[in-house]
Amino acid sequence: MTFVAAAVCPHPPLLVPEVGRGEQVQARAAAVDAVRRLCAARPARIVVVGDAPAETRYGPESTGSLAGFGVDLRVPLGPPAAGPTAAAPSLPLSLTVGAWLLASAGWSGARTALGVPAGHSPRQAAGLGERLVAQVGRGERLALLVMGDGSARRTLKAPGGLDERAAAFDAAVAAALAGPDPAALLDLDPELAADLLAAGRASWQVLAGALLAATRDDTPSESWSSELTYDDAPYGVGYLVAVWNRGGAQRGWEPG
Repeated sequence: MTFVAAAVCPHPPLLVPEVGRGEQVQARAAAVDAVRRLCAARPARIVVVGDAPAETRYGPESTGSLAGFGVDLRVPLGPPAAGPTAAAPSLPLSLTVGAWLLASAGWSGARTALGVPAGHSPRQAAGLGERLVAQVGRGERLALLVMGDGSARRTLKAPGGLDERAAAFDAAVAAALAGPDPAALLDLDPELAADLLAAGRASWQVLAGALLAATRDDTPSESWSSELTYDDAPYGVGYLVAVWNRGGAQRGWEPG
């Protein structure tokens, strides 16, 4: 078996309690639960996919920092090192929050990360997903943790102010994630997504490419199960959480 599961989560820094400082972020519990369910598929490796300045692959030795949000906290992608490390923080915010989610879910297995530029076209992003699936070794089980926020223009107080198109855009993403409908994800307009400050567009399209590559002879909605577990915009930013599983992939798992 190859690509077996995916979880989609938002990446606001408030998801990390040290940054949230008592803020009740409902998306946090939903995201941690989604990653636990991702781990329940017993993948051999999890790849965290998220927005980044340039297309970059990160190894488990990479770390992220939340110092820019007032917290002196480093988040390693891989398991904590046995001793002091000189590695400089390198993960962008999306992958830093993804690394925090993996740690919170208790994942101790193999993991890497893929940074995806917002400027990638749908075809470029889907190609990255196809290559992730093509590079899976014989018998290896791959899972993706896909980080991405929806529009940041859902309300007047949102980071980008109100845009009347934002709610419909996020609703289309939610429907595609609930499908699962990779074709609908690939139909998302990069220019509209940029106008709406939707940081997840390219990463969701990586996921779409991976699913299409893994289901070339199947109908995705028939061979995969999907569940949208969170859909809200508490700060004027669309946060979506979803879990996808290949038929029979979820097998029960407990944090190590």
